[in-house]
Amino acid sequence: MQLSPLQRSVLGIAAPAVAELVLTSLTSLADTIMVGRLGSYAISAVGLTNQPRFIMLAAFVALNVGTTALVARFKGQGNREEAAVVTAQSILLAFLASALFMVPGVLLARPMVLFMGAGPDTAQAAADYFRILMLGFVPTVLPIAISALLRGVGDTKTSLVYNLTANGVNIVFNYLLIYGKFGFPALGVRGAAIATVIGNCCACAMAFSAILGKGRIGGGASDFVRLRLSRATARPNFPMLRRIFRIGLPSAGEQLALRAGLLIYTLTITALGTEVFAAHQIVLTILNLSFVNGQAFGIAATSLTGQALGRGDPAGAKAASAACQRAGALISTSMGIGMFIFRRPLIALFTGEPAIIALGSSVVILAAAIQPFQSSFQIYAGALRGAGDALYPAISMAVGILGIRPLLAYSFIHVVGLGLFGAWLALACDQAVRFFLILVRYRKGRWVAIKV
Repeated sequence: MQLSPLQRSVLGIAAPAVAELVLTSLTSLADTIMVGRLGSYAISAVGLTNQPRFIMLAAFVALNVGTTALVARFKGQGNREEAAVVTAQSILLAFLASALFMVPGVLLARPMVLFMGAGPDTAQAAADYFRILMLGFVPTVLPIAISALLRGVGDTKTSLVYNLTANGVNIVFNYLLIYGKFGFPALGVRGAAIATVIGNCCACAMAFSAILGKGRIGGGASDFVRLRLSRATARPNFPMLRRIFRIGLPSAGEQLALRAGLLIYTLTITALGTEVFAAHQIVLTILNLSFVNGQAFGIAATSLTGQALGRGDPAGAKAASAACQRAGALISTSMGIGMFIFRRPLIALFTGEPAIIALGSSVVILAAAIQPFQSSFQIYAGALRGAGDALYPAISMAVGILGIRPLLAYSFIHVVGLGLFGAWLALACDQAVRFFLILVRYRKGRWVAIKV
């Protein structure tokens, strides 16, 4: 079948983004699978650290969403000077903020995992894992910030390469340091954290090489985003920073709401015991991997919508976002069918414990059912963010994650007695409501007239 120019543009951005996001998710996936051979305590230890770390990362979403939307507009306008200012400001701010966040992460690692519900069998391993990850927080954040800049101009290939390298390095060092192969010490869960940090350092070096003009892969697109440090670009540019945060702060609020909601949700589930939480963490890892489809087409929607509006073409912005949604919905439906059919083998990748496999398999059914709602929400939200309308996705996220999910999870678990299945039923209801809220906003069409 012959693809239209618009479809080729969508796939040209989304396909590398899918690969990049899969690779990013594989860091957590590889850690979970490889430490899973140590026992359910190790799976729980890795899972307990996710929410505190993601809460810290949420602070950088304001920066990343704002820079992606602005760079996309400047790309549409052909304005390289303003793009250079955004590039320098965002990278310097990401460096300073991540260095600042690293300190409490390292010092408060144990209190954080204890607050998350770590038991005597998981507390020390979880604290060690989190502390090491936070020591490498700066090289974790900087490649994410650079990826956001590159996505704004439609370049998802460059970040694909450095994420591919990071994950390869992570897996190799996981094997060496978790199990103590080829003369390396057997560090268990700590080895998985060290391997992740080494991989992130490699990604950071390659990302900087790309935007300094020494390792560009995307051709003209990535050449539009160059780190040019000068007095004009490196000193604080408050008008530009205000523009970045005006777009990005709602998304930061969205992420903080998401992480706060997930924190409450996680605390509800940890009360069910280590084995149940291990099953939950396995299914959540699978679900997180399935996010990449919606995220990738959401990235394409953000970039193409922003560029079209930068050219003064609202009809083109609507056509691009609609094309992204159609492609994403088709793929997500196929993924849901595959998750349902292969649910037991998927869980068995992580553990050989029959009780965890049985429990996880029952919950994967719900994870499969929400795939179309999940991806469509992400794609429509990406289109709105590309237009500068980041507030409504944040509101709809807060309604679902802070209201619907925790209330239903508590009711289904502690009142109805559905256990882990009840927690995931609450998650499915949350995803469905969020989808309908964002669909109403998108169809009204007012987002094409927003000024950034």
